[in-house]
Amino acid sequence: MSETKLTSNSLQHVTVTSPFWKRYQELVVSEVLPYQWAVMNDEANINMSKDPQKIQGADKNSHAVANLKIAAGKMKGHHYGFPFQDTDVYKWLEAAAYSFSYHPNPALKTITDDLIDLIADAQEDDGYLSTYFQIDAPERKFKRLQQSHELYTMGHYIEAGVAYYQATGSEKALEIAKRMADCIVRSFGTGDGQINGYDGHPEIELALSRLYEVTHNEDYLNKALYFLRVRGTEPDFFEKQNKADGLENDIIPGMRDAGERYYLDAEPIADQKTADGHAVRVVYLCTGMAYVARLTNDKTLLEACHRFWKDIVKRRMYVTGNVGSTTTGEAFTYDYDLPNDTMYGETCASVGLTFFARQMSLLDTNSEYADVIEKELFNGALSGMALDGKHFFYVNPLEADPQASALNPGKSHVLTHRADWFGCACCPANLARLITSLDQYVYDVKPDRILSNQFIANQSEFKNGLKVEQTSNFPWSGEIHFEISNPNQVETLFGIRLPNWSKANYELKVNGDVQDIKATDGYLYISINQEQLSVDLSLDMATKFMRASNRVSVDFGKLAVQRGPIVFCAESADNEAPLWQYEVSTKSETSYEFEPDLLEGVGTITVDAKLPTMDEDGADLYTEATDEKLEDTKIKLVPYYAWANREDGAMRVWLSKE
Repeated sequence: MSETKLTSNSLQHVTVTSPFWKRYQELVVSEVLPYQWAVMNDEANINMSKDPQKIQGADKNSHAVANLKIAAGKMKGHHYGFPFQDTDVYKWLEAAAYSFSYHPNPALKTITDDLIDLIADAQEDDGYLSTYFQIDAPERKFKRLQQSHELYTMGHYIEAGVAYYQATGSEKALEIAKRMADCIVRSFGTGDGQINGYDGHPEIELALSRLYEVTHNEDYLNKALYFLRVRGTEPDFFEKQNKADGLENDIIPGMRDAGERYYLDAEPIADQKTADGHAVRVVYLCTGMAYVARLTNDKTLLEACHRFWKDIVKRRMYVTGNVGSTTTGEAFTYDYDLPNDTMYGETCASVGLTFFARQMSLLDTNSEYADVIEKELFNGALSGMALDGKHFFYVNPLEADPQASALNPGKSHVLTHRADWFGCACCPANLARLITSLDQYVYDVKPDRILSNQFIANQSEFKNGLKVEQTSNFPWSGEIHFEISNPNQVETLFGIRLPNWSKANYELKVNGDVQDIKATDGYLYISINQEQLSVDLSLDMATKFMRASNRVSVDFGKLAVQRGPIVFCAESADNEAPLWQYEVSTKSETSYEFEPDLLEGVGTITVDAKLPTMDEDGADLYTEATDEKLEDTKIKLVPYYAWANREDGAMRVWLSKE
């Protein structure tokens, strides 16, 4: 028997075999990527009339690829769209790169190789690449960083370039990323002629960290650390740049007045106590902080990571994992402010929180990070895409009504059917790159242990010879089986996450024998030293009624329904009465059924409920309160991620408590 030290590179390969997730991963290859590519090339017949972020006059064009062609000198014209329009292409490229690991696709590879060539042609000699400024405002490069998204844009390419290099070995893709990073390293800092500042939208910090891990160039990690340390040390940095560039010359109207809190630069990160500001900016900044903290062991960043994590997850996150409470600024508001019908819950914010949780999981051994990833994967993030892969949510509410969205201006951002596309199309490709990279979320490899984080059926191989095959019908069944092969008899500590929703009720068997093992930091540990091992984990899949903290005023006196990792909701497609009238109790009887022909195959829950008699239309608006007679009825629930895939109707997650 031998013993070897594990490293972060000890995981050789993960093949996702989960029926649930294989469908989504193949859907991305067969439908999502071709559809998004057609949209970005202005070849799809799309309608952006329902887009809450619609560009004035936009109806069917993305122009994202055309912008690159103009910058490369292959077309003539002006830039179209937001200044960060390039990032739609880059996130799409990253998603495609990940897909090659499970679905080799020569036709797609030809497209992506040609795209790399186009990006290289568009890049300037000094490494700079942001098509808006190259085409229409070359004299304003790096001069209005509050709104320009230049580092954000280049950061997204750097991420894509690293992913594409790792997937295909393309040195050209990596070289573009290195030249971008070198341009940024030269341009920013405290030296003569450098800009002592940062981008209005965090992203470059995590991108440079990813590039450092591949190239080992210390300049990239040091610059990522610099951007995090300088942020907020000059709260008037953006104002000075705006004045020098001309206050009347806003790149994105209204952005100048969003305030320091929105941009997370009112004070240094070390002094920020709560997760304030634009939700996507917050979670991208946190991802960068956790990444750099892990690589540098910077104590200030480590403390900030834990502080922000606790504030988001314990006080500002919805039961589905969505974050962002208000449409104004797509932002966090204050602790325990979690409205359901006017919330924002941007898909990108859920994807970004997944990134943050992943980095925190690599920092610490604590199952709560994988719990949040699971919550996002099966609820908040997944809701952002329709079952056909061609319609998308930017906003993910927990309560919606078509009449309210149509007639109440305060709810006009809430769609009850997913849109074809968006003028600000950050979300579709962001979700695609999350789904195609699922294999990266299944395991953590620590120096002294392997952690199985997600119940996503897979076949995996580690460089020490260990092979793990996980099989299950999760999330519909909680029976998880592991076959572990250890031909070299390498002694390995193997930890299986015990999810928070099953911590009170579970059973673990090793080679058929029940084990009395208690969780440590949320993991059930097994010492592997024999050639073959069979492990069975039975999780609690009982239907549970959930309540929010009684500090959350809007959810007081309400219940949500959850089974396993999935949060359920009621839709008017299944229920005749107005959804707000159904009352349920923690003692209500429930029944679960898997319906293979509904919504591509989902579990549904039927709950015993009470229903009052509807007042007559036109009767007195207000009358003396008396005990109402309630009729016995039932309410049917479907998974939240699958809502709005049928008729255009109302939806509620939180139900009135009897």
